[in-house]
Formats: sequence, C-alpha cells, structure tokens
Amino acid sequence: MSNPDQIQRILFDNLDIRGVLVGLEKTYQDILDLHQYPPAIRNALGEMLAAAVLMSTTLKFDGRLLLQAQGSGNVSALMAEVNNKQECRGIARYEGDIDDDASIIDLIGDGHLVITIEPEVGQRYQGIVPLEKETLAGCLTDYFLRSEQLSTQIHLVADEHRAAGFLLQVMPAAGTAENDWEHIATIGSTLSGGELLTLDNDALLFRLFHQEECRLYDPDPVIFKCDCSRERSANTLQFMTQDELLELIEKQGVIDVGCQFCHANYQFDETDIRAMFSDSAHVTQSDQLH
Repeated sequence: MSNPDQIQRILFDNLDIRGVLVGLEKTYQDILDLHQYPPAIRNALGEMLAAAVLMSTTLKFDGRLLLQAQGSGNVSALMAEVNNKQECRGIARYEGDIDDDASIIDLIGDGHLVITIEPEVGQRYQGIVPLEKETLAGCLTDYFLRSEQLSTQIHLVADEHRAAGFLLQVMPAAGTAENDWEHIATIGSTLSGGELLTLDNDALLFRLFHQEECRLYDPDPVIFKCDCSRERSANTLQFMTQDELLELIEKQGVIDVGCQFCHANYQFDETDIRAMFSDSAHVTQSDQLH
C-alpha cells in the first residue's frame, strides 16, 4: 500500500456513481499500540476503522460518525469513530480466549451494528443493522440498500500492519444509473483483499477501470486523534450528584476519569467538584490537582 493514511475519492466522469478508497497504516498502528489485542481483534478493529472512514465521506457537516458492533460473543463491542476532519479512534471490549482465525462476525456473535451520526449542530441520527451476513462489508452493504435505497459495494480488509477499504455507490439520480451500476459493480467485485492492501490507488484504479473515464481526487489525510478532554470528562461526572461525588472524594482523595481510547487520565479534587455545581460551572482545564 503506497497510499497509507489517506482517503481518496474516485470521480466517474459520465456515470452517476461515486467511489472512495481508504488506506490506514500509521493511523491503525497508533490505535493498536495503545492496547494489547489478539490478532483477530486487531483485524476486526481495522475493518471497523476503514469502514467508518469510508462512511464518513457522506458527512456534509461538522460532526462525527460512530460505528459500533455489539453482540453476545467473546467480543462484546467494537467501536470506530471518525469526524469530518478524518480524525479517528477505535476500541474493542472482549473477554476469554480468541481464535486467531475468527472473523468479525464470529467474534461478535448474535448481534447488530449501530451507526450513529452526531452533527455539532442539529439532530443526532442512529441506525441499527442486524449482523446477518458473513462479513462486516456485507452487513454495511445491506444497510445502504435498506436504509438509504442506494446500491453499494464495500470491500474491507486488514492484517496486523494495515487496513484498507473501498466503496462504490450509485448516486441518487435519474437516467441510466442502475444500468451503469451493474457494469461498474461487476468490475469492482473482481478486486481481491490482497490487491486492496498492496496496490497503490493509481494502480488499483487502472487495474479495475482502465476502460472507464475516471480519475482520483487529491487525497485527504487520515490520522489517529482522541478528542477526549477534561471538560468532557467533567460532563460525564455530572450524571452523579454533587453529594455522591464529594463522598467519593472523601474516600479516595481524588476522582480519576480515564479515557478507554487513549488511556489519558483526568483527575478531579474537591475544588473541581464544587466548581462543577457552582453558578459559574467552570472547571480548570489543567490536568493538575489544586
């Protein structure tokens, strides 16, 4: 993969079809280096991250997209999150022994996908997708067809070093879009996971669509960035009452709030807790105790 940590759109000049390619390498490793996941979970999380970044290209506003798989298997949850700046993070929760060859569907078991779109301004949207197909890509393809009525093809692949994704989707337009779609989708279906991981985007585009009039847009960078903060941690604490929090302070001395994504730790003392519930409701931005 010579196009790592990038998202690149494909323009078909005369077709009502869009394409997107994403490759993750350093971004993927930056996330994995924070955790000691078994190989199968690493690969599953890689697919989730690639899928979330692909889906984020539909965002036309400032906000974030969260993709979460939940189920009854040894992996209770996989989550990938990306915002409109292509800043992403991810996490897995699991217990017990994990088979190295287990697929994401094997890991989650009987479960579903939750797709959440959170604009900075406006209404939050959430969709639920049953895990009824053999792959994450198949489940997401079903989502677009059922919820958006858009014919879609998705390829996802990950190994211990890299993750990649490829999306083709018919655009909602009149005319011959569906006929064009059958042709392009047939070509796209010949792409292998190995090719998606190893070919650079120009070579991949030529391999698939050298007989079509299409080209790549300039790439946009994708990075790992956790947007946890002291302020957001304080907001979480306020689900408890002031008295409950002060009682914890009396027992523990401080309250530690840790980020599960990046392991950052935010500490709050009595002065902080009282400030949260004061009329000014201001908590110092410093991570240091008073």
